[in-house]
Amino acid sequence: MATAGSAKARRSAPTRAVARWWATRPDNAASLSGWALLPLRAFIGGTFLFAGLQKLSNSTFWSAANPAGIKAQLEASARVSPVHAILSHLISLSTPIGVSIAIAEVAVGIGVLVGLWTRLAAVGGALLSLTLFLTVSFHAAPYYTGADIVFFFAWMPFIIAGAGGVLSLDAMLASRMPATPEIGAMDRRKALVGTAALGLVGAGAVVGISRSIGDAKLAGATTVASAPSSTPVTIAPSSGGTNPAGKAIAEASKVPVGGSLAFTDPKSGDPGLIIQHTEGQFVAFNAVCPHAGCTVGYATNAKLIVCPCHGSEYNPETGALVRGPAPHGLSTIPIAESSSGELFVDG
Repeated sequence: MATAGSAKARRSAPTRAVARWWATRPDNAASLSGWALLPLRAFIGGTFLFAGLQKLSNSTFWSAANPAGIKAQLEASARVSPVHAILSHLISLSTPIGVSIAIAEVAVGIGVLVGLWTRLAAVGGALLSLTLFLTVSFHAAPYYTGADIVFFFAWMPFIIAGAGGVLSLDAMLASRMPATPEIGAMDRRKALVGTAALGLVGAGAVVGISRSIGDAKLAGATTVASAPSSTPVTIAPSSGGTNPAGKAIAEASKVPVGGSLAFTDPKSGDPGLIIQHTEGQFVAFNAVCPHAGCTVGYATNAKLIVCPCHGSEYNPETGALVRGPAPHGLSTIPIAESSSGELFVDG
């Protein structure tokens, strides 16, 4: 007579065998990896889609005068990027470059989200992330505060495994097992055209809605925080009166009390920022953010110097770091006012 223990052992042996068979099935392993990658796939695809739509729908991104625009970002990157020799020649093409990046981000985001040509989309996403790392966040300190290098490695699982056969058009098309390669190619082209059309309609709707709401609401914090009070002014040294040592860069009257003025530092060629806190009290700083090279601006309402790219904040009187991710504060530039009312720097 069999004991209860032996009966349990007989029942559990087939169960263990089925479990081992199920775990070792190739298609099941792919399915498990697909489900495991699904949260990352949704996040990274959605992020790239959002980033592309945000650029396309925000006119300040295309403004040459805005310090958070694509032109200003290219100028900032050209100063600090390891590929600055290439970037310096592309500044005049900032708008078509920005459009290309935005469209590529939208295409990559849609491809990954719907699982169509996922590996190809992932390769495109990795190349975009690598390009942004080399041009924008190469000098981010510590390195892990720059998102681009993280995104670059986050694309690797999708380059290797694709969508994993889970909730993807690639898997749906493959399951149809067409009789001829031509039919399969036609199905894939139809899916691609349909997805592209849907993406264009969605992108157009988002752009139209955001434009109707107003770009100021989309980029309000950035424009308020970073826009200088006026354009840079350069003048020749006065012929009369006593001038401090250095080079004249602006008339003191051009800097409003409680406001700021952007200028180009004649010594380094970097953008600079003059602030007049009270009547006759001027301070000047190198306006290059030490985090990733973006140009900072003075937010008069918050009384802070703010980086429009990653949100670093600085004391407007000393340039000291108030809040990161920048590793340290801004460099000060010696400034003095002459008896004729001119501002001299780098004395």
